[in-house]
Amino acid sequence: MPSKLACLGHSEASPPQPTAQGHLQPEGRMLKGQLPNAGQDLVPHPGSLPTHSCQGPEKSPVPPLSLPAGIGDEDPQAKAKPFTPKPPTRPRLERALSLDEKAWRRRRFRTSHEDLATRSGTSPSRGSSQDEAPQPPTRTGSPPCLSTSLQEIPTSRRAQGSTGGGPSSWGHCISGMISTSLDLLHRDGASAGSTTRLPAVDQKAASNPPWTANSTGGSRLQSRLFRAHSSLGPGRPPSPLACDAKPSFSLLAPIRAKDVRSRSYLEGSLLASGALMGADELARYFPDRSMALFVATWNMQGQKELPPNLDELLLPAEADYAQDLYVIGVQEGCSDRREWEVRLQETLGPRYVTLYSTAHGALYMSVLIRRDLIWFCSEVESSTVTTRIVSHIKTKGALGVSFTFFGTSFLFITSHFTSGDGKVSERLLDYSRTVQGLALPRSVPDTSPYRSDAADVTTRFDGVFWFGDFNFRLNGGRVAVEAILKQDLGEKVSALLQHDQLTQEMKKGSIFKGFQEPDIHFLPSYKFDIGKDSYDTTSKQRTPSYTDRVVYRSRHKGDICPVKYSSCPGIKTSDHRPVYGLFRVKVRPGRDNIPLAAGKFDRELYLIGIKRRISKEIQQQQAPKDQHSSTICTVS
Repeated sequence: MPSKLACLGHSEASPPQPTAQGHLQPEGRMLKGQLPNAGQDLVPHPGSLPTHSCQGPEKSPVPPLSLPAGIGDEDPQAKAKPFTPKPPTRPRLERALSLDEKAWRRRRFRTSHEDLATRSGTSPSRGSSQDEAPQPPTRTGSPPCLSTSLQEIPTSRRAQGSTGGGPSSWGHCISGMISTSLDLLHRDGASAGSTTRLPAVDQKAASNPPWTANSTGGSRLQSRLFRAHSSLGPGRPPSPLACDAKPSFSLLAPIRAKDVRSRSYLEGSLLASGALMGADELARYFPDRSMALFVATWNMQGQKELPPNLDELLLPAEADYAQDLYVIGVQEGCSDRREWEVRLQETLGPRYVTLYSTAHGALYMSVLIRRDLIWFCSEVESSTVTTRIVSHIKTKGALGVSFTFFGTSFLFITSHFTSGDGKVSERLLDYSRTVQGLALPRSVPDTSPYRSDAADVTTRFDGVFWFGDFNFRLNGGRVAVEAILKQDLGEKVSALLQHDQLTQEMKKGSIFKGFQEPDIHFLPSYKFDIGKDSYDTTSKQRTPSYTDRVVYRSRHKGDICPVKYSSCPGIKTSDHRPVYGLFRVKVRPGRDNIPLAAGKFDRELYLIGIKRRISKEIQQQQAPKDQHSSTICTVS
């Protein structure tokens, strides 16, 4: 039997055969797995043209077309008269779906060598009664698991819509067999009132369609098919054609229409699909359910001058990646608080936004978060406590900020305790006033109220980070401490901590109950000569101490894991060195019934920081050009 392409060309060049019932016999094709009847089907019909076609019994999904009255088998002239095709009775959406599922998944594009062999009759026809085992595709760029699928395309559709174009367009149409093209040709043929006589098929164009020779076009075709298939509904499985397609489509997870109709985001559930704070959404952003947190504290000593670069503080060299959440607390902050916040935004760049910033006298706190995580935060609440006897002098005290991220509640406290070598009791009193005076949370519900204590704010949150200038000193005096500082780094740090007041009080349980501190491997952060690496050389001769600390408390054991705890010796604009900690914090799914921040952030601050960053980059790019542009004197 001739090949399919040859059969298609001859059969479409011949008019459809009328039947005894007065209907045109659609162009023959075989259903998948159906063989022709050797005794009946291969015998040509009386009055028909020489049998060059591959016609056989079939049941087309498209109903047969009706002919005008008076047309019979004996009237050869009636075959060339025009007729009006009827639209298919089945819905278009179902028709396109069958093409996508059946035809395109098993079809492969033929190469010019295969078509040449088919036309010369040297290879058996695929889809005929003499089918052999399917050969592997010769073109590596074609999609996998695709075979010829002309049997799956109704031939009556091709007969109806096959009369409206030139040879080149017909060659492309027959060789490509794209469902969208068939629909367009069907509509064009119906509107033009075309005849049943088909033009000659351009075999060269059919054997070498443009998209089989161009890999870029093939990928574009696959991408369109994948999009069309996905648009049928999220319940459909993804098309296998997407495996070779370029990622030109969105990677966002599809949103089911029924979830949008029926989902109530105000109530929420831990296990509900589509919940904003639920487990599915959490797994998309944090597959291991842990986020990266940066916490830093710095006593600026009220200096107006800021460091020229904050990369050492916010983006330390020990961290390969930036963190998800940044919380920076400042004591004795600079006079221009807005300038400080702009510098933070400028350093972190456009991928971060300022979720919240607040101040209590000279205490500043800024919370910056990755911009794509801002939707999973609750409203941010803050509270303050003044530990000075005169309340309007706000140089000493505490500032607390709390919010819920997914289903985990956080509390961040920055404090400035009473200074002085021997004033340990005053510092313990400052701690007690803080845990009792911070009125948090307010409108954001407690995630575990049965574990909370009304007298201790740190028990009302899943994760608590307390950082600041606690002013605890090293006992023993300046001479003893300097003697220890002359030892090796590993030995002197452990020796210094034996004289640390805070370590001793935490062991007693008199302060920071339930808190932990990461291991210290850095030198004392206080007190330096401004702009130098030497400790206090003034007449006061203050003892070097670990006054700046970061401690943490977790409601669930093991939820907070310290990664790095260090200081920034390169920032020398104050007598204190900044101290920072990197943590991995476990995050749990939550409910949607909490007051959300709804993506609110400081937009004005964001724009100012980005503009500064861009202007500095432009200046850096122009600096080398200005250095190379010099005047060259020529001697004539």
